[in-house]
Amino acid sequence: MTTAIDLQLMKQIALIARRAGAEILRIYATDFDVETKGDESPVTLADKAAEAVILPALENEISVKFPIVSEEAAAEGHIPDIADSPFWLVDPLDGTKEFISRNGDFTVNIGLIENGTPILGAVYAPAHDTTYIGGAPGAFMDVKGNGYEPIACRGFPDKGLTALVSRSHRSPETDAYLERFKIADDVSAGSSLKFCRLAEGVADLYPRLGRTMEWDTAAAHAVLKYAGGHVETLDGNDLSYGKSGLDNPHFVAYGLGQLPAA
Repeated sequence: MTTAIDLQLMKQIALIARRAGAEILRIYATDFDVETKGDESPVTLADKAAEAVILPALENEISVKFPIVSEEAAAEGHIPDIADSPFWLVDPLDGTKEFISRNGDFTVNIGLIENGTPILGAVYAPAHDTTYIGGAPGAFMDVKGNGYEPIACRGFPDKGLTALVSRSHRSPETDAYLERFKIADDVSAGSSLKFCRLAEGVADLYPRLGRTMEWDTAAAHAVLKYAGGHVETLDGNDLSYGKSGLDNPHFVAYGLGQLPAA
């Protein structure tokens, strides 16, 4: 099965992400409570409110009907059968720790997976009012509603790479991995925005040597993929989706360049 992805569908998914983002910002402006899920990760009313916008919209407003795997529903044990179908991967609020600390680096992520690979992604950063979309027509970015402009990865600069590191999850293993490269600068960022920075050509490399779930990466992976970039496991294989348990292995995301041999 090959699902047709056009710019209209990409923008439609982005509008759903933006509507969820409006709910997130409404709660962001309040003195919200923080709960802890079974895996010890934080969750807020904003996570749940955003999911309550996205799931009905995907089910009722989009002409293509596929199963939906969403973070908060999955945490409650609601995971549909995705074995023989394309499926949506949704993180209604990626970067909950960034949301709680109020630094603005949180996103709404909606990705579509087919044959283990992302074929559409919409990422919306509500606090920055910036939207990224990726699919067969290409990768695009809209800042503050001024219209979508094409984006593309850059080649590795001769002067050295700009590496992106997780604001909340930097580790000694990450620092050791980066020693393999000529690094001119390293920049901290939160949530799936790290993939998007690669896609818009302002950074080059993002290693993640820690736990992530498929819904954390799918949408932004699509944006980066259609901007010309790559997301690979540390043994050089493309990061795939629909894995048992939905856990990701360690991976590295990068733009237009050649990674050194391990």
